[in-house]
Amino acid sequence: MKKLLKNRIVIGLVCIILSLIICFGLTPMFNNALKAKVSLVRVNTEIHKGDRITEKMLITVEAGGYNLPGNVVYRKEDAVGKYANADLYKGDYILESKLSDTPMLKNAYLGKLNGQNLAISVSVKTFAAGLSGKLEAGDIVTLIASDMGEKRETLILPELQYVEIIAATASSGADRDAQADAEKGEEQELASTITVLATFQQARLLAELEQKGKLHAALVFRGDSVQAGKFLEEQQRVLDELYAEEKTETGEMVKDEAVAAEVSAAKDELFNVGGEQNGD
Repeated sequence: MKKLLKNRIVIGLVCIILSLIICFGLTPMFNNALKAKVSLVRVNTEIHKGDRITEKMLITVEAGGYNLPGNVVYRKEDAVGKYANADLYKGDYILESKLSDTPMLKNAYLGKLNGQNLAISVSVKTFAAGLSGKLEAGDIVTLIASDMGEKRETLILPELQYVEIIAATASSGADRDAQADAEKGEEQELASTITVLATFQQARLLAELEQKGKLHAALVFRGDSVQAGKFLEEQQRVLDELYAEEKTETGEMVKDEAVAAEVSAAKDELFNVGGEQNGD
């Protein structure tokens, strides 16, 4: 019984000592940490992805030092002269992970090509053909061919029903950004070409149409990438049907005869249009 009482007394004393340490030692240290102020860098004006950061874009402020990210930038000189690899907004802290020592590659979207698709540009020959200058990267469009051959026919081809625009480029060679130009109050330079993401079959078809007629872009969808992807999936399904392939007994890849005949007839009519007048 005496041992039990002694153990309880010892445990009680230990608890009291720990409480005193927490109250008069750790708690003040924690409070001091919360109250501690540090100088760090914040964004003073909106910075767009790819912009080179200047001193005027930044401001140094005091903020609580507790629970700050480990890679936050504390000094202006650690950010000035570098390039933003993400959009930064007024009031944001700057993280080292959002800075780059080198400028972003021009036309970075071309670096996403994986060998399965091609990037191909086609001319916007009139103001109306380019949707009155309103086309933007990410738009899903239907490409319509007009003035084809002697009969000046207009063709809507299933291969070009849903095509993604990856750039709209002005005659100067600069890619247009309608939203950014509007925000900066700058005059918008009209696109003279559009660059689209295409399969090999679509690219061949677009090259033919570029030479033999005019292309008009009809806007189908503009919005989130998930919904845009559904249109592209439907287009791929159509392409798979039009250019279906199956293996023969020898293992060689050949076109399905029925599909091949249908596609060939349609393409012969298209690609031979105007042949007589061109001397083909």
